[in-house]
Parts: sequence; structure tokens; C-alpha cells
Amino acid sequence: MRKTFLLHQFQNAYRQAIRNSKYRWLVVLGTLLYLVSPIDISPDVIPLIGWVDDGLIATLLLTEVSQIVTESLKSKKGSAAASSARTTPEQEAEQIGQVIDVEAVSVG
Repeated sequence: MRKTFLLHQFQNAYRQAIRNSKYRWLVVLGTLLYLVSPIDISPDVIPLIGWVDDGLIATLLLTEVSQIVTESLKSKKGSAAASSARTTPEQEAEQIGQVIDVEAVSVG
């Protein structure tokens, strides 16, 4: 019970740190440095047990970074949709170069 509580506290602290734009790259670089470093919570010399902490940290990093990227793409897509909603279809066609000018000639 106590270990689970500590893991949740660590996960929440990590999530808050990586979502803070001021510290994001510091946390990512620190995590990568931890994964490469020979100094670990459990040494990598011990098979399986030594790799568990690295696997958990790497999984946590990939999960958080993928969520941040997904949210950023959704917000960009949402802002692009909002800005295109303010333009008329003719304006959109002009922006992407799909306008055909036709000169009318009266017959008769």
C-alpha cells in the first residue's frame, strides 16, 4: 500500500514537472541521462530487476511526451479550424490556389 502511494506521488510529480513548459526539457534530458547512467535505483547488473526501473521511467517519459504532442496537435488543429471558420469558402479557395477566373462574354 505504501509503495503504491509513493509510486503515484512520483508519477504525479513527474507529470506536473514535464507539463510545466519552463522545466519540460530539463526533465526530459534528466530522464534520458538517468536511463544512460550506470547509477540507478536498482543496478542494471542484476538481470530483470535492474531493468525494471529503467523500463518504468522510459514508459513514463514516452507516455507523457506522447500526450503532450497529441494535445499540442489537437490544439493547433482546433485553432486552424477556428480560423478557417471565419473565412468564406471563396477566401479559402484563394488561399490554396484553387480559384478559376472566368470572363463572361455576352452572346447575341
